[in-house]
Amino acid sequence: MKRTLAFGGLVATAGLLAAGLSAPAQAAGDTASAPLASTGIQAKNIAALWLAENAANLVNATPYNVETKTVAKHISKGGPAPDSKPGVVPAIGDEKKTAAKSKNVNLPKTTGKVFFADGFKWVAGPRGHWYPQAVNPHWCTATSVQSAYHNLVATAGHCVYDTESNKATLNYWVFVPGYYQGKTPWGIYVGKQAFTHYDYDVYEDGDRDYAFVTVYNGIKMPHDGFAGYWQLIKDGKWDELKSYADFKETDKATYDAYKKEGVLPAYTSGGKYYVYKFADAGRLGDNVGGQGLAYNQKIGQPVFVFGYPSGSHPDGDHAFSGKTLKWSYGKTFAAQAPAIKAEELQGVKSSFTGEGALGSAWLLKYNNGRRLGYLNGVTIGVSDTDGNDRYDTSVSPYFDGETYGVYKAAYSLWSGSIA
Repeated sequence: MKRTLAFGGLVATAGLLAAGLSAPAQAAGDTASAPLASTGIQAKNIAALWLAENAANLVNATPYNVETKTVAKHISKGGPAPDSKPGVVPAIGDEKKTAAKSKNVNLPKTTGKVFFADGFKWVAGPRGHWYPQAVNPHWCTATSVQSAYHNLVATAGHCVYDTESNKATLNYWVFVPGYYQGKTPWGIYVGKQAFTHYDYDVYEDGDRDYAFVTVYNGIKMPHDGFAGYWQLIKDGKWDELKSYADFKETDKATYDAYKKEGVLPAYTSGGKYYVYKFADAGRLGDNVGGQGLAYNQKIGQPVFVFGYPSGSHPDGDHAFSGKTLKWSYGKTFAAQAPAIKAEELQGVKSSFTGEGALGSAWLLKYNNGRRLGYLNGVTIGVSDTDGNDRYDTSVSPYFDGETYGVYKAAYSLWSGSIA
């Protein structure tokens, strides 16, 4: 197990949990974990923020660009080696199926965007409605993966853990598979618990820049995205509110808990207490499926990379909008990136720009017919290797036995419904 002191030797964040696991080459204490939303009311509050004012906060989010250019100038040969025997975890639905051939190139339903923000403030919307506006909302790419309860998401570590402010995790974290311009076709999934490698949590080791996140059942989008709910509450128009939205009566303690969170629609009328009644969208993996996982695989195999690249090449060309899911294809090769103390990376030739592409799924043996394969990497940065001011390479940590150990720490944890 490699220990690298990166970025001046950061101190471990207090309160993170460490757990020893029985997995290939997995030493005790290699997994770090932190809560994202530890209660259902917190999770509802987070969902309400992103669904407010016709999902305005989702629409206005910008691609996360932290650490995307750390390998922009130089990557070198060398790199990883398996730490035990190769292994795979089958995708959801592929547990007992054999591979089928297909000539079509179909985008996976499993990939989407993760959103997070620094906080929120109350503002008046375009129609005069007051709503909670997210402060510094950003997004990365992420992918649903196989797990016991079909509730697991994989992305880059720095799309979950806050490497800028050194707080434990990023705030108001949600996953939206198939996201497109404010649309949430399969619901919005609030993150519950985040898992990463100890070396990334403590040392920001680039070789361990990946994270697995358990998510609650999805929440369906209200027909009008919470637009105007708070204004009607403010004006005391209870009859109109009841006909406009689905509220349920509750006790004072639950009502107070809602109000404490600050975003959830809740009101009192006639001595009774009401809170918004969310609709359950079901489990993530049941709705969109989940990719398998591959680790300790031989370098040099072809992979599909799926993500939402945005931003510009160094020459200023804005090649990708970040609005739609894109793909690239190539064979992996061993790489190193000394700028992020990463000695065990894998690279692939790709024109993806870095913004928005962070967390993109590298899928090995992808079957275009079933849109399933094996997750074998996540994009953590991009590089211009030939100096022509065009990004030509994406890099990912090499998935080995220790990656599998972090994955297994999250694999069997139940999340449940918040509706």
